[in-house]
Amino acid sequence: MAGQEVDDDALIEALQARAWDPGLRFDRADVPVAWIVERYGKSRLEQDRDDIVSYGSDGTVQLKAGAEEVTDYYADAPRGPLFPPISLSEVERAESRIGRRLPELLRRVYTEVANGGFGPDGGLASLTDGNRAPRHLRDWPCAASVHERNLSEGMPPSWLFLTYGGCTMEWHVSLTAVDNPVLLYDADSYTDPHNGLCHATASLRKWLATWAGGGDVWDEVL
Repeated sequence: MAGQEVDDDALIEALQARAWDPGLRFDRADVPVAWIVERYGKSRLEQDRDDIVSYGSDGTVQLKAGAEEVTDYYADAPRGPLFPPISLSEVERAESRIGRRLPELLRRVYTEVANGGFGPDGGLASLTDGNRAPRHLRDWPCAASVHERNLSEGMPPSWLFLTYGGCTMEWHVSLTAVDNPVLLYDADSYTDPHNGLCHATASLRKWLATWAGGGDVWDEVL
């Protein structure tokens, strides 16, 4: 148990380091095209490369986190969470809505790292309502609110929404199974949620550690 606590301490520190870096807090980051052209030359974006995700209508290019341009552009950006950590009492209020206590590691994530707004794919959902990222037109997803909606649609009460995985895919954590596996679920046209299960990562700890270490949580799926 003591060893596990040490491991969790190290994991929390690794999550803080990545979640508080605006160039690394998600799997992708936006960089102004004009800045890249001025710094590296126009040919930089004309090269055959696999780390360009998309171009935005606002004059930015979305690159995979860790790309040289991302590292350079955000080198001097202020560090800190997108949404500050919440108090234990706020976690407990969310748990009352969810109907179950969260895993201790997830409690620490929300009280020591951030109230969501970082992590794989769309980024971890917040535990409280009313959070909105800069330049976003809608509030950030709230895990407690999504859970309440999911219950009304027949989802298992022990599944807690973590983040969207693209298209109709969602990541959930089991609040009751041993080690709290993280479940990849396809929400498209399934009457029984269990039929939509596509993959299960062995534990929440493994899923978070993969991302904190710069890995891709999809590598185990594909």
